[in-house]
Amino acid sequence: MSLTYSPLITALLAALLLLAAVIAAVRSPDVSARIRRPLMALAALPILISPTIAVAKQEVTSNLEVYLAVDLTGSMAAEDYDGSQPRLAGVRADIEELTSRLAGSRFSVISYTSVTARQLPLTTDARAVRSWAETARQEITNYSAGSAIDRPVAALKRALSAAKERNPANVRVLYVLTDGESTRGEGVPGETGSAAAFAELAPLIDGGAVLGYGTTTGGKMREYDGTSRTDAPYIKDPNSGGDAISRLDEKALSEAANALGVPYVHRPGSLAAATTIDAATIAEDGRKDVAITERVFWPFMIALALLIAWELFALARHYKAVRLDV
Repeated sequence: MSLTYSPLITALLAALLLLAAVIAAVRSPDVSARIRRPLMALAALPILISPTIAVAKQEVTSNLEVYLAVDLTGSMAAEDYDGSQPRLAGVRADIEELTSRLAGSRFSVISYTSVTARQLPLTTDARAVRSWAETARQEITNYSAGSAIDRPVAALKRALSAAKERNPANVRVLYVLTDGESTRGEGVPGETGSAAAFAELAPLIDGGAVLGYGTTTGGKMREYDGTSRTDAPYIKDPNSGGDAISRLDEKALSEAANALGVPYVHRPGSLAAATTIDAATIAEDGRKDVAITERVFWPFMIALALLIAWELFALARHYKAVRLDV
């Protein structure tokens, strides 16, 4: 149990109410009032100081940093996730689950299309992360430079290195949400298209997973022009002239996971295996049991209300008797 006010203020309030209880007892005209009025003063004490009790405990992972590298290239619009949904629908569902499973962590989002951008710096506001995921869309088709699985590596290395230098004791995990496909297109300078590039990040993280979306059979992708239209035509294959097909590259995804030293998890399915964090790797000051408290004053309010009702009834009888005597 804890107190709402400091011990000194609590002691002063208690002393004043106890003094009121003594005065009420001395000046009360009859025996019942000598009992009732001190009880009213005593019942008011816990209402004023509002003691709290712990009703539950929640473990908050306060020094865990979670980095989400999200593929927003055109292939993530392929309609082969969990049936015929766009792959980005799976990304949104997984970000929702990750923020729930790792509640209390600090999250950062880095997206990559033809360029890489840090969408959210480290934040404990999980709602901001979920809001970003809900509004995230594939890149505009006409601006696409193709995709490469190693495209986010340089930005992730900068972010993770800076975080490690700033808070070396913190635990960092990385989730890469992608289909693993590398089409390159015009390409981006410095990219190799090799999943082995993720090995540079392995010393900077303590866990995470590579989450893969789509199927090896593949799916068609609708064009995106920056508007909210749902009837956009499908992206065409420049070689065949037919609808382009994007296919999940599980080999590249497995290589990236091996390079990072984390599991590869094909989506959809349970994320339990991807969110298991060894408690021994969390610094002692990183995990905190936060007590969920509740103020306990309602029983005393009920008691006080009953005593007041009794007092009013007694006063009514007293004044009635006085009027009859007059």
